[in-house]
Amino acid sequence: MTVETSNITKLFGKQKALDNVSISVKQGELIGFLGPNGAGKSTLMKIVNGYLPADSGEVFVNGQRVTPQNLEIRRNIGYLPENNPLYTDLYIKEFLEITAGFYRIPNKKKRVDEMIELTGLGEEQHKKIRALSKGYRQRVGLAQALIHNPSVLILDEPTTGLDPNQLEEIRGLIRDISKEKTVIFSSHIMQEVEAVCNRVIIINKGRIVANGSIAEIKSGNLSQGQIVLAEFNKKADEAKLAAVRGVKNLQAEENFWIIESDGEQDIRPLLFQFAVENKLVLLTLQEKQQNLENVFHQLTQNQN
Repeated sequence: MTVETSNITKLFGKQKALDNVSISVKQGELIGFLGPNGAGKSTLMKIVNGYLPADSGEVFVNGQRVTPQNLEIRRNIGYLPENNPLYTDLYIKEFLEITAGFYRIPNKKKRVDEMIELTGLGEEQHKKIRALSKGYRQRVGLAQALIHNPSVLILDEPTTGLDPNQLEEIRGLIRDISKEKTVIFSSHIMQEVEAVCNRVIIINKGRIVANGSIAEIKSGNLSQGQIVLAEFNKKADEAKLAAVRGVKNLQAEENFWIIESDGEQDIRPLLFQFAVENKLVLLTLQEKQQNLENVFHQLTQNQN
């Protein structure tokens, strides 16, 4: 199923949590929704689920409008909220059977057994939730989000607090689930999104600041600028180099200049022209591919 938001705005008092947010997720995509704490990720997740109304704008799942009252379309959405609230005094099976009953699932005991197998809870299934590790609690949360067989799965910070082994297990589980469902996975951890997702949407201060494949974002095709390594045959005048059109920042490192552009155009022809005009020989001119963490910092720092 497809997921679309159109011009979503949400205010909490005078604070604008979301500002005219529009996204589109195709059927079968595994999308990483990335942003710093307080960027608006969880607010948008709740609005997409129909748990929280927007002040303006609309959400559509498979072309149908999502509202708190539209229970039929909400049955197509599975949701694992941030911090994964669970009834810790219940046994795993007991909790999942109650959840299945809420959705009026026929033969709920069979469905619970299927979810326990899918999420790898077999060895823990007779325990109370309070006796589980953080990783297994996340598995219970995934099981409850999947028990009604939704077409869309929304995971809000599902890997927070997990150790490295638990992280890899949950990553693998999310990848497997995404083979059959549309998945939106929110996080503030770049490595998690890069390891799991094939497209990234970055939000900052309630606004979408990037939307594309990981390769597009890292290569600088979304107007955040290039990072270029330049080596001349002799020392270049720093003031003149800084004055080249498009140069945003530069730093000398051994025999190289590390030059960051403003993203308005490809800066490499301008650097070649600079070398000719200043009677320099350009020995090296190489665009450095940025990692997702660097791009994230560029897009989320010092934005008004």
